[in-house]
Amino acid sequence: MLFFPWWVYACIIGIIFCAYKLMTTAKEEQEIDQSFIEKEGEIFIERMEQERERRRQNQQVKRSQDTAAHEDHSIA
Repeated sequence: MLFFPWWVYACIIGIIFCAYKLMTTAKEEQEIDQSFIEKEGEIFIERMEQERERRRQNQQVKRSQDTAAHEDHSIA
């Protein structure tokens, strides 16, 4: 049954174990990266919404100033 010395079988078992650990670690790292990407995406979307709201408020202020400027002008 033993065609090779015992250390050859130990090396094969070690290679298989290392491959298994590599795959599990890669999967865990991918999940961590995905959660980080989602978190950063949420922060980016929140900043976009804040910027959109700021611009909307600036436009409303500008419109109110424009209407006030038009009301100040009179023909007389």
